[in-house]
This record gives sequence, C-alpha cells and structure tokens, in this order.
Amino acid sequence: MLTLPKRNDIDEKNKWNLESIYPTDAAWEADFVSINEKLPGLEAFKDKLGESGKALFSGLQMYEKIMMNLEQVYVYASMRRDEDNTNGTYQALADRAASLYSQAAASASFITPEIVAIPEDKLASFYQDEPRLAHYRFMLDQILREKPHTRSAEVEEVLAQAYEVTSAPDRIFSMMTDADFKYGNILDENEQEVELTNGRFINFLESTNRRVRKDAFEAKYKVYGNYNNTLASTYAASVKADIFQARTHHYKSSLEAKLKPHNIPEEVYTNLLQAVDRNLPSLHRYLKLRKEVLRLDELHMYDLYVPLVSEASRKIPYSEAVEIVTDGLGKLGQQYIADMTKGINSRWIDVYESTGKTSGAYSSGSYTTQPFILLNHQDNLYSTYTLAHELGHSMHSFYTNKNQPYTYSNYSLFVAEVASITNEALLTDYLLENTTDRAMRMYLINTQLEQYRGTLFRQVLFAEFEYEAHKRAEEGHSLTPELLNNIYRSLIEKYYGPVCFMDEQIALEWSRIPHFYSSFYVYQYATGMSAAVSLSQQIIQEGQPAVDRYLNFLRSGSSDYPANILKTAGVDMTTPEPVQQALDYFSKLLDEFEQLALEPVGV
Repeated sequence: MLTLPKRNDIDEKNKWNLESIYPTDAAWEADFVSINEKLPGLEAFKDKLGESGKALFSGLQMYEKIMMNLEQVYVYASMRRDEDNTNGTYQALADRAASLYSQAAASASFITPEIVAIPEDKLASFYQDEPRLAHYRFMLDQILREKPHTRSAEVEEVLAQAYEVTSAPDRIFSMMTDADFKYGNILDENEQEVELTNGRFINFLESTNRRVRKDAFEAKYKVYGNYNNTLASTYAASVKADIFQARTHHYKSSLEAKLKPHNIPEEVYTNLLQAVDRNLPSLHRYLKLRKEVLRLDELHMYDLYVPLVSEASRKIPYSEAVEIVTDGLGKLGQQYIADMTKGINSRWIDVYESTGKTSGAYSSGSYTTQPFILLNHQDNLYSTYTLAHELGHSMHSFYTNKNQPYTYSNYSLFVAEVASITNEALLTDYLLENTTDRAMRMYLINTQLEQYRGTLFRQVLFAEFEYEAHKRAEEGHSLTPELLNNIYRSLIEKYYGPVCFMDEQIALEWSRIPHFYSSFYVYQYATGMSAAVSLSQQIIQEGQPAVDRYLNFLRSGSSDYPANILKTAGVDMTTPEPVQQALDYFSKLLDEFEQLALEPVGV
C-alpha cells in the first residue's frame, strides 16, 4: 500500500530553507522575547502622537520595526507548523506567535484613533515641522479616509485583543481538515490500495478510470458529511466574527468592511456576480461538450476534472515542471527569469506532500525574508500550473519588497492574484505556441477552459455563497447545516444543474473550502483573472512596453490604491469591461475546442 512519506524522508533540496530565517528554534525564541520586551516602549507613545510631527514619526517608526520583526517570527512558526500539523512543538510556536500578534495589535491599537483625532490643520503643520513624516503621507491619508469607521483607542484595543478569539474558527478548521481528518484508502487504477489525502484528491478526480473518481469523491465527502454540524458551527462562528467587526466599526455590512478600506466600490463585487450570471450559458455549453467528449450518459460532479484528451496527459516530474515554467515565462524578460531561477535554487519551495503537511499550495514570507512556497507536487500538468501560480505570488512579493519600504510592502488582496494568474496565462500561451500536436492542443485548451471554470466561474460561485451566507446572518438567520447546504446546493444547481447530475454530496462542498475563513477573498481570484487576461494579452501583443508596465506593477506594492495601480498597468477594474473580455475569451477558446473536437479523438 502506498502511504505518504514522513518529513524526514524528503530530500533536503526539496524542502524550503526556513533556516534562512532562524537557524534554530532558540534564535526564534530570542526574537519572540525581544518583541515582547519592546511592546511597553510602543505603548509609551499613547496619548502623545498628536503632540508633534516628531512624536508621530517616532511612534510610527517604532511600530513598524516591531511589526517587521513580528511578521518574521510569525511566518517562521506558522510554516514550521505547516510542515507537519501533528507536531505539537510547532503547533505551540504557531499559537504563541498568533497570541503575540494579538498582543502587539492591542498595544498598537491607540495609533489609528489618535491619528484620526489630530485636527487637519495641525497635521498639515506636522508635515512642515517634520519633513521625514512625508514618507507616511499616503498611509496617513488612507487612515483619515476611514475616520467614520475608527473607534476610540479603548474600543480599538479591546477589538485587537479579541483577534485571537475571532480568528479561532480558521485554526479549528485547519486542525480538523489537515491534521485530524482521515479519508481512508481507495483502490487506484491498478487496483492497488492507496491512501486518500487532500493532496491526492484532485489527482484521483483527474483519473480516466471513472470508478476511481467516484470512490475518491464519495470517500472524501463521507468524512465531511460526518462532521457537517461541527463544520457548520465553525463557519457560522467565522461569519459572526466578520459581522461583529463590521458593526463595531460602523460599516453597513461585512462586505463593505472588506472593500472600503481599499477604496474598492461594492459595485466591483456585485457587477462581477452579475456578469458571470449573464454568461452562465457559456459554462453550460462547455459542460455539455464535456459530457459529449467523455461519452457519458450523465455528467456527475466527479467528472469535472478528468482531462478530455487522455492521450495528451503525461507525467511531469518536478524538475521538468520547473523547466517548463521557466521557458513559459520567458516573455517577462531575462532579469525576471534570472531572479526567479535564483529563488528556486535558494530553496524557496517546499515541494512534496508528507504526513501531516498542510494541504494545497501557497506563497508566504515576510519583508525581512525570502519568499517561500508550499507545494504538494504531483507529477501532472495541474501541479505545473500550481508552480507557475505560486511563483507569480512570490515574484510579486520579491519585487515589491526590493523596491518599496516596509510601509508600502503589503500589497492589497485585490491585486494579490493578478501576478499568479498572469503567469498561468503566459504559460498556456507558450505551451500552445510550441505544440503542433492536435491532441495536445486540445488538452491545453481544455486546461485553459478548466482554469476559467475553476478560477472565474467556480470562485464567483464561492463569492455568491459568501455573499448570501453573510447576508442571511446579518438578517438574523441562524447558519445551520441545513441552511448552508441549501444555499450551496441552489448555487450548484444554477451553475451546473442544466447539464450535470446533482450528486447529493456536492451540497457539502462549502464545508471544505479554507478560503471561506478569509471572508470575501475568493472574488479576487475572478477579478484577478480578468485583469491577468488583459495584462497577459498586452504582454504577448505589445512586448517590451507592456512588460515594463507589468514589472512596474509588481514593484508598486501598496504605494497607491490597488485599482489605481492596475489602471497604470493598463487595466481599469472599476469598469465591467475586463470581466466581460475574460468571459468573451472563454467563449473564443470554447469555439476552438468545439471545432477540434469534431473529429474523433480518443478519450
């Protein structure tokens, strides 16, 4: 029976280099203690920020130094935990880091209320008296925009202290699904017993053996069904925490609380939902074609991931995936490729799945560290695209941190997915350019169509679910398992129902989506994809001028509002055009795939 390797069995070259942050846990402990000792010094600025420009500048400087160090402490502990969620030592370090984060936020909670309380003319004089304060001008302008939503220092301190409690649902969900849940074993294509894991789930759903797909689907959701009540309560607590924060800060809704601080109109969100809703017939056309190509009487939810051109599918070991991605991103220029290659060789990446390792993939790091990427690589094209995606995130962070001060290094979530999806689009263009094989071309176009289904249509379905769940809770409804299942089932029926058989287990899918614990995040995959389609097409068609605009976007961080940064790069997301352009491109790809599929192709 094939089982996951232990962490110690993984070759060192395929593990991320967390020793570059702290060579030992003792070094981490020393920084932890140091930060704790510095917090009283920050608190000493309380009631003094409004006295002079010098006091305000000094207070902000101390706050940033503490937070810069704290982020380093936090990412090390959390990534050590993610290596093996069953390791009690690193669970404890991650919990302590989260607690210290909450403590630091409480210690700094007076800063925003005191800045808001400074009269406008007095603040103007501060800039004259302390020229160094100009560095913080845009940040201060952003804070003042949020004046109606800023509470007193005392209230903000209490809210900051509550963070550890309000963020608990996310940690509980992660512990359950990454450490505690066991999905049992299934028989693979060769009738060999194999453990079903989070990392292998999609791999099994891509199997050309329908029995394997069905077994994996049913085994996975059986576990989630057994814990439906607990997972519903966990998610309901997360939604209540969102509502609590929004109402306490005088926002009219949880959605406004997420968008307004970044100067993003709510229409960006609602227009996205409406645009996709209008274009659902294109999705239904694709699903109907999938059903025909697979020659199925019924298209089930476990039939949505299998490649439509099986003979084009091949194993892609990690080393080959790196080569493909490197070649695929060549249009971004020699310097980009050189920086990316150096990062890969510097062990940015934790490559393979192992026992207890956090599932999925992400890019992390802090201002004072190199970027880090968690993968659970499988030898397929999906994982190759995941590598390109996460490298997009890491290169965005790399260039931002290299070109921006810490103050403006944390780019907005609204632009966070643009670089990653641009990488995917460029990779697809490269692969299509370099194949004359009809089956492979069909395979690649299908991969692109699947990216749209997964990143645009699917994420907007998720966004609708979040929107509806928060709305129901804000209206006073209890988020019971039945209500959440019904909301999700109705959305699945709208998106997939006209073509797909509605497997009853799919109503539970909401309960396994970790992004729901970072509310109103997933819509940005869809807006990010829309922006990325536009930017990648500009890079392909214009060449160097578009590359220069794009690299400038990567360097910009949060030095301006995210919509403005994207507009400078060449995309105006405050209009519906980029979303519709992306949906039109989906239809164009679908047209080509339908034409290629007219002739018989083995499946």
